[in-house]
Amino acid sequence: MSPKFNFIKSSLILLIFTISLSSCSSSKRVEEKTADLKDFKVIVTKTDDGIKLQSVTGSAWIDLAFRINHNQEQAIDEYGMTELNKVSSEKNKDLADYLFTISKTENKIMLKGVEGTAWTELSFYLDKDGKQAFNQFGMTNLN
Repeated sequence: MSPKFNFIKSSLILLIFTISLSSCSSSKRVEEKTADLKDFKVIVTKTDDGIKLQSVTGSAWIDLAFRINHNQEQAIDEYGMTELNKVSSEKNKDLADYLFTISKTENKIMLKGVEGTAWTELSFYLDKDGKQAFNQFGMTNLN
């Protein structure tokens, strides 16, 4: 074999090894992040003029309902409606520690996970009075 071929072969092996190492460390970080997440489950219902949320588990609140304009974001944490710059520093070991924003368009709901979620963004279509459940890992069933 030519020296040029050996160099290319060695470079390719080194590249594959480097990619494998970086994906392992990235995978480990995702596992560590998801291991730190606490359970919560929320059901979202789209209403005529806003959004209704029902907490199934992991929150201090049970039901939230609010009017929201198209593309306007509302921050929600384990204590209820909040503002991104006024997040509660109070931590309760019996509650999930999460923060997300919710917004809507004509027929779509958009969620942005800020903390306490494995997801960074979720979006889905909902008709009026349609329901969708989500938890710390993403969309889930209503049961």
